[in-house]
Amino acid sequence: MKRRDFLTSNVVLAGAAISANNQLCQNSAVAQEGVAEPAGRRVRQSVMGWCFKPMDTITLAKHCKEIGLEAMEGIPNDQYGAVTDLGLKISLVSSHGFAKGPLDSGNHAEVERKLRAGIDLAVQYGAPNVITFTGMKKAGISDAAARKNCLDCWKRVMPYAEEKNIGIVLEHLNSKDDSHPMKGHPGYWGDDLHQCAELVSDVGSANFKLLFDVYHVQIMNGDLIRNIRRYSDIVGHYHTAGNPGRGELDDSQEINYPAVIRAIMQTGYSGFIAQEFIPTKKDPVGSLKEAFDVCDV
Repeated sequence: MKRRDFLTSNVVLAGAAISANNQLCQNSAVAQEGVAEPAGRRVRQSVMGWCFKPMDTITLAKHCKEIGLEAMEGIPNDQYGAVTDLGLKISLVSSHGFAKGPLDSGNHAEVERKLRAGIDLAVQYGAPNVITFTGMKKAGISDAAARKNCLDCWKRVMPYAEEKNIGIVLEHLNSKDDSHPMKGHPGYWGDDLHQCAELVSDVGSANFKLLFDVYHVQIMNGDLIRNIRRYSDIVGHYHTAGNPGRGELDDSQEINYPAVIRAIMQTGYSGFIAQEFIPTKKDPVGSLKEAFDVCDV
C-alpha cells in the first residue's frame, strides 16, 4: 500500500469512528431525555391465595404489595374489603366450584345463584371476571347432554353479566394428575382445551371467555405458545404453575415461562396473570417473588 493511500484510509476510519461515537451520544441523550419510563408494569400479576395456606390473607396481601403484584384472587370474599383497603385489586371472583357444575341440570339453580352472586361481588369490588367450571362427569349424562346443559345454564346467566359488564371465564382443568386433590381433577368433564374453546364460542357472548391455565394446558394439550396465539381472542384470564407438580416457576420444571409470558403479551392481552403454584420451598414469599420476576418480562 502507498503511503498516501494508507493515510487516506486512516482518515476515513477515524472519521467513521467519530461519527459513530457522536451517534451513540445522541442516542444516549434521547434515551435519557426523550423516552419516558412506562407507567406501571406491563404484566399485571395476581396471586391465588389458597396456594399459600396456612398464611393468612392479609399477611399474604402485604407481601404482594411489597413484591409488586397488583391483585389477589382465590381468597374468602369476606376478605375482599381488607385486601382492597391495602391498595390491591380483586382479579377474579369465585363462584360454584369445579365439582358441582352446570353439566348436571340438577345443579343449575345453585350454579346460577352463585354466578349471579359472584357478578354482584365483582361489581362491588371492581373485579373484571367471575370463574365458572363444567363440573365433574356423572354417570348417565352423555357428552352431548353435558354440553347442552352447560350451555343452557350459562346462556341464562350471561344477560345479567352483560348488563353488569362483568366477564365469566371458563376454566379448563387437567384430569391426569391424581397425586393431590388440587394438582389434577380426574373425572372433570372440561379437560380438553379445544372443547372448552368450543363451549366459549357456542355461548356466543363477548363476556364469556376462557380461563387459560398454563399448567393444566401443558398437561392435557401442550403446544402452549401455539394455543395461546390460537385462542387469544377468547382468553379472559391466565393462571400459572410449574409442571410437573404444580410447584414454583423455577428451573426444576419444564415450562419456559419467560417465553410463554412474552407470547401472551404479544397477543395484546392486558388482563391479569395469576400465580397459582403451590410453594414447595421453606420460604413461600421468596418463591412468589421469584415467580413474579420470572413473569415480569
